[in-house]
Amino acid sequence: MLSEFLQFLFSGVTLGATYALVALGFSIIFNASHVINFAQGEFVMIGGMATVALLGVGVPLPLAMLAAVLLAAVAGLLLEKFAVEPARGASVVTLIIITIGASIALRGLAQIVWGKQYHALPSFSGDDPLHVLDATLLPQSLWVLGVSAAVVVGLFLFFNRTLLGKAILAASYNRDAAQLVGINVKFVLFLSFGLSGALGAVAGILVAPITLTHFEIGIMLGLKGFAAAILGGLGNGLGAVVGGLIVGIAEAMGAGYVSSEYKDAIAFVLILLVLFVRPSGLFGRRATERV
Repeated sequence: MLSEFLQFLFSGVTLGATYALVALGFSIIFNASHVINFAQGEFVMIGGMATVALLGVGVPLPLAMLAAVLLAAVAGLLLEKFAVEPARGASVVTLIIITIGASIALRGLAQIVWGKQYHALPSFSGDDPLHVLDATLLPQSLWVLGVSAAVVVGLFLFFNRTLLGKAILAASYNRDAAQLVGINVKFVLFLSFGLSGALGAVAGILVAPITLTHFEIGIMLGLKGFAAAILGGLGNGLGAVVGGLIVGIAEAMGAGYVSSEYKDAIAFVLILLVLFVRPSGLFGRRATERV
């Protein structure tokens, strides 16, 4: 029983780390602009698919991964420049529809460029499993956990130790006050989309050797990342990480002990239960409004 529990736990933490990266992308854009970017899952898809394509033409894996991250970052910047910026001042619903339209367009473009087939990305350090108390752990899972932890630490240092990171935080707290002290809020928003695209690509590259990659893989990963962001408290970085881990572990445990047929529904049932008790999410700010 212990080995079975550990097996599900390893799987859940690996999935959760991936969801956390996607959720962080949602949180960064929401903080900078209060826009919910439903094209976030397509950045995940671009990361995996572009890496596979570049490997196929002989580009070394490290360079292929770097190029894929840059491509996704550029896609995020273009999305903000040509879709979100022209609609600045529009309603929240309009902006959501714009990002959904961008998501559909990116999937269609990926289908044309890379095809409809599933593609495999080789593991970074082999496929020989590690044995922990009769449970097995794939080396790629360690890459997922290690890189995800490094990204979270890097983001923490960026937002708290650099002027640019502090400018993004300032714009997220109060855009008008940030503008008054000389912060270019438009540039902050522009940069947040690029950073979010890069984060999504990293998640897509890390998970591709485990789950394969496909032009539609971003749909479900994006929705689960969004669920994790909502669960933790939309806009809260720590909440995104914790929410991702909770969703991943709950999904793995539910698939293992209940039924794998319902694993995709577990994340959404979980957030409904949590939000019923705490609508702002686990780490969200409790807000009051005077009428």
